[in-house]
Amino acid sequence: MNLLKELQNIRRTIHQYPELGNEEFKTAAFVEKILKEHKVKTYRLCGTGVIGVIEGKKQSGNKAKTIALRADLDALPIFEKNKTPYSSKNKGIMHACGHDGNTTIMLGAAMLLSEQAKDFSGKVQFLFQPNEEASGGAQRMIDAGALSKNKVDCILGVHVSPWIKTGRVALKYGAMMAGVDKFVIEIKGLLGHGAYPHLSKDSIVAASEFVTSLQNIVSRILNPLEPAVITVGEIKGGERYNIICDNVKLTGTVRTLNIKTREIIKKEIMKRLDGICKIYGMTYSADYRLLGSPLINDESMVDICVESAKECYGEKSVDLLKEPSMGGEDFAEYLKEVKGCFIYVGTSSNKATSYPWHHEQFDLDETALPSASEYIAHTAKIILNK
Repeated sequence: MNLLKELQNIRRTIHQYPELGNEEFKTAAFVEKILKEHKVKTYRLCGTGVIGVIEGKKQSGNKAKTIALRADLDALPIFEKNKTPYSSKNKGIMHACGHDGNTTIMLGAAMLLSEQAKDFSGKVQFLFQPNEEASGGAQRMIDAGALSKNKVDCILGVHVSPWIKTGRVALKYGAMMAGVDKFVIEIKGLLGHGAYPHLSKDSIVAASEFVTSLQNIVSRILNPLEPAVITVGEIKGGERYNIICDNVKLTGTVRTLNIKTREIIKKEIMKRLDGICKIYGMTYSADYRLLGSPLINDESMVDICVESAKECYGEKSVDLLKEPSMGGEDFAEYLKEVKGCFIYVGTSSNKATSYPWHHEQFDLDETALPSASEYIAHTAKIILNK
């Protein structure tokens, strides 16, 4: 089997036909087709979620374990600007985060482990998850039995990275990524003529003061050693230059690494919103949602992944990340249920493969795919045989 050629074809097929979260019907069917061609049993969860199972044939005196290997299926609502033979054929949708690469790596691992079933005991469960980008996909899969049906003991997740060179792997002990919150707030005033402000209640002025007030929560309320981010990413309000606006809608996100900080920020946001609206004689509505948990790797699992990477890539091939990312990843929800580790695989080799995630020219070095599949398969066998 020419693994590079096969994985390249798989990745390019997935890349050409990207689908948004919970709409990955063709992608899921394609994943099932590849798994079945390699004698991997499959079933569906949550409509577009695909589970593949390989049972090891090696005899063991220990209790057989099950490891889950997770990849994500969904793409983003982005117009691709790359001009390649495999550019997106679905207008306005693109695999700009590399989920096509993640899925391909796990399919490659499935091919290898299917051939190597005699070399390990227990079970390998492949978990191809929908809707990571919009959040909620992981929890839906968990609720549907993704971890409980086969009694999963531990889990690995993989993600391609344009910030890491091909041939390298990046891992982090402990907290690796932030919890993700989203708030949608409406400040409601009183419509009026721009020339007679005393007869109205200007929601734009109140919203401006509210946004400004958020800026000192991190700098003055939190411990300065505690990472946190508050971002208002969207403001909508007003109809005309000479009409005082009666309704402003703000949408934003909060990123934190622990529960206490998360609670403090939510409380402060709501306190400031309530106070400012009272000062201006306005009302408000607020929808504050906890979308995802902080991603915290199990240290014993990181140990195994580090040693496996050294065996597969070389002694000096592992980057141990010192600082967490304030980005979010719903793989964190699996880690609340079972121990595991999230792995970055380098796919950057030149300018074309170094654009950041979610960029309209995102691409990856496909030569990194076979070694990543071999690494994931090797790590799974180590864990199952340990």
